[in-house]
Amino acid sequence: MGHVTRVVHPLSPRVRAVLGPTNTGKTHLAITRMLAHASGVIGFPLRLLARENYDRMVQAKGARHVALITGEEKILPPEARWFSCTTEAMPLDRPVEFLAVDEIQLCADPDRGHVFTDRLLRARGLVETMFLGAETIRPLIQHLVPGIEIETRPRLSQLAYAGAAKLAKLPPRSAIVAFSAGEVYAIAEMMRRRRGGCAVVMGRLSPRTRNAQVALYQDGEVDFLVATDAIGMGLNMDVNHVAFAGLTKFDGHRPRALAPPEVAQIAGRAGRGMRDGTFGVTATCPELPEETVEAVEAHAFDPLESLAWRNAELDFTSIDGLLATLTAPPPRPGLVPGREASDLETLLALSRDTEIRALARGRREVRELWEACQVPDFRKITDDSHVRLCARIFAHRARGETLPETWLDQQFAQLGSIEGDIDTLMARLSGVRVWSYIAARSDWIADAAHWQGRARAAEDRLSDALHERLTARFVDRRAAHLLRRLEAAEEGEELLSAVTRAGEVVVEGHPVGHIAGFRFLPDPGTQGAEKRLVQRAARRALYQEMPRRIAALEAAPDSAFALTADHGILWNGAAVARLRPGASFLRPAVEVADSEFLDGPQRERVRLRLQAWIGQQVNTALAPLFAAEAKAESEAALRGVLHRLVEAGGVVPGATDAEIPPALRARLRAIGVRAGRFALAIPDLLKPRPAAWRAALWAVRARQPTPALPDPGRVSVAAGTDIEPALTALGWVPAGPVLIRPDIAERVAGELAYLTRKRAAALPPQIGSRLGLSPPMLAAVLHALGFRLLPTRTLDAREYGPPAPPMIAARRRKLAPRPARPAPPRADSPFAALAALRR
Repeated sequence: MGHVTRVVHPLSPRVRAVLGPTNTGKTHLAITRMLAHASGVIGFPLRLLARENYDRMVQAKGARHVALITGEEKILPPEARWFSCTTEAMPLDRPVEFLAVDEIQLCADPDRGHVFTDRLLRARGLVETMFLGAETIRPLIQHLVPGIEIETRPRLSQLAYAGAAKLAKLPPRSAIVAFSAGEVYAIAEMMRRRRGGCAVVMGRLSPRTRNAQVALYQDGEVDFLVATDAIGMGLNMDVNHVAFAGLTKFDGHRPRALAPPEVAQIAGRAGRGMRDGTFGVTATCPELPEETVEAVEAHAFDPLESLAWRNAELDFTSIDGLLATLTAPPPRPGLVPGREASDLETLLALSRDTEIRALARGRREVRELWEACQVPDFRKITDDSHVRLCARIFAHRARGETLPETWLDQQFAQLGSIEGDIDTLMARLSGVRVWSYIAARSDWIADAAHWQGRARAAEDRLSDALHERLTARFVDRRAAHLLRRLEAAEEGEELLSAVTRAGEVVVEGHPVGHIAGFRFLPDPGTQGAEKRLVQRAARRALYQEMPRRIAALEAAPDSAFALTADHGILWNGAAVARLRPGASFLRPAVEVADSEFLDGPQRERVRLRLQAWIGQQVNTALAPLFAAEAKAESEAALRGVLHRLVEAGGVVPGATDAEIPPALRARLRAIGVRAGRFALAIPDLLKPRPAAWRAALWAVRARQPTPALPDPGRVSVAAGTDIEPALTALGWVPAGPVLIRPDIAERVAGELAYLTRKRAAALPPQIGSRLGLSPPMLAAVLHALGFRLLPTRTLDAREYGPPAPPMIAARRRKLAPRPARPAPPRADSPFAALAALRR
């Protein structure tokens, strides 16, 4: 029961104020009382509150009997008896039994307060009048409205301060309050990443968008709401905790600190009905001062000292007379002038226009001018576009014209697009609100119903598009649902999880990642705490999936596996193991990739299957080597050579003339092994596939990435590159500035040795192209192979004849054997082969 103060003398009709903090049931009381009368009107501070309570009244009395009147929207059934309005749009010329004004403490607001003060002083119901608001207005309301009955209602639940909390630690069903669109967006982005998303409520949202966002929160799709102080008035939601992300706001003129009653108005959204609520701070917001906390918890604030006032008795005989009455001083104590509202600012601007003054010559024209100036400036553009809009409206009205339909059509066409980002859509909605106000003036427009329909359709399209943009940007439905289910799982509920045949991991019907080989890869969008929670939810399904996957790997054909350049082994494209050096060059070891889902025996089963695959691949690719090894088993001399060859992977670089006699070379040739000038090798292993596997095995041994071998058609490559060590190990012959493919080097060196077996010989044509060389490189390469070029003029003319003409000298240059060195050539030198041939 609330406390009621009654004056001594009776008052008829009844005028009373119902005062108290938030969550006292004041609005519910007023609507119940209004619907108990034969007619009534109630004014709300926000359009969305008028719409919300209109819907409640329609449910109680039916759409035929309930009207909605706001600046931008009018629903006026012929049989309407109860009216839900914004305070500015209340039809005061209509007699009704009951009249109420919500949030009457806004009389003190310097911008809009004069409207509420006017209703306090002048608006009355025929039977009952009720003003709803905060206790802070009690002294002034008693002073300005003699004989008023005041009822104080206590808050139905307790409100307690919970201190500071990080965004990631806020409890579910929390509202985070910021004081700029940029702060709201930034916090909403963080909540999406860390907590699955949030609904967003700002004053610039249309009722349709706001209701859709609130429904996300109320229906449990998200557990958090990020809002401006627009939630402070009348938005009744299931909020348990209100967290302030800041304590200063821009009031349209300057940044300022929140007053304790404003903190209480916002914090009071926490805890509805009999459920207690808490409030606190978050993000970078400092702690609330102790005195503010005590005032909010006790609902004890300093009373208002004055109310904003503007004269409502206007003189329409001239512009100057109108301005004089609008700027008249307050008539009694407790009233002060408010700030210049946008309508007065517009009138002052137009009063300086000589054309406007010429049109505003009589009472009707001046009234039309004032009504045009009262078009609300929802767009808040800093240029003079709003003043020009009002001037154009007045110009048509002063001449007795309705607004041109072509102009209206052009404006609605421009505002109807749903393309653009969140800020663009909100700006268009602000424009639509202006034109909705204009369309609601049936005396300004020929077919008002048509244009009101256009305005509603445009607002609905933009509102739906804005809701979609907000939801897409700030809500991750999958993460939000998972977080709620994980919280339920902590209390003992079981989560449903599974792995699809495609490897997608699904928890509670939501894909949370996929399994690659034996590793779980969470959705890249999951980070931080959410990632850990998703992994925890997926583990049960993954542990059950692993035995099936191991059996599938064991039964997989060899074609399902592949080797990567960094020695990884892929199974159906997913990395499951890697190679590391083993007991020998041809037998690398398999190391299974780390996985928390495989135990020791399971890892061994995977290793054995992959070890068998790699062994089979090596045996197949290097089959000529193993065939030669088998053939050499019966002869000791061959076994030694083949042992070296197998240990080296099929090629032993270095000359073999001095260490392998001709007879042994012949027996080696019979089993497919060639002891050449530059290497001991099996020619079949120089083909692309064996060469690729030999390169991979060398890279494993050297702990380097597998090199990219030259194209099969290349016969030489430049020396000094990163690939040189690998090619040298694979048998390519170093020849000065280049490396030459071993089979080509053997063939060319053999031909040149035969030509120079007795004396210098003419250089064979096309030798450079056969080696893939440019002419300047030829001398150095032949020198490295054991030969040198001699200029033609150094040869004996008696033996070789006269020199060739200069024009063909390049083709007639002579090749001569290198003179014997002072010391015999080493066995591992390329020149050993030439020396042996010359002897």
